Amino acid sequence: MGPIRKMLADVGVTEQQWRVLRVLNEEGPQEPTHIADRACLLLPSLTRILQKLEAKELILRRVHPCDKRRQIVDISDKGKQIIRDNIQVTIHLAEDLRTKLGPERHEALLDLLNELRDLET
Repeated sequence: MGPIRKMLADVGVTEQQWRVLRVLNEEGPQEPTHIADRACLLLPSLTRILQKLEAKELILRRVHPCDKRRQIVDISDKGKQIIRDNIQVTIHLAEDLRTKLGPERHEALLDLLNELRDLET
């Protein structure tokens, strides 16, 4: 995570904020509960993260069209630009890790991480 943390520090977002931006960029607008699940965050933590991302103008929030008590969160153009500017770095780092571990160990690691995630749900 060291190289990724440096890249994120350079662009002014935390690891958790990056995960939220990635989820929104890859999956589109959604409710906070789904974002929390996809980004592996607790909902109270996500609430604070969304406040900070909104203050940085990296996300947009709007009222859910069918239920005024709920909200929909989307990534802003500024947030999309941060992803575009830095996605190649993260892809390169992931490929480097896969190369260092080898394909079989890399797959085993991903399987174990998925199992760990599933234990928490």
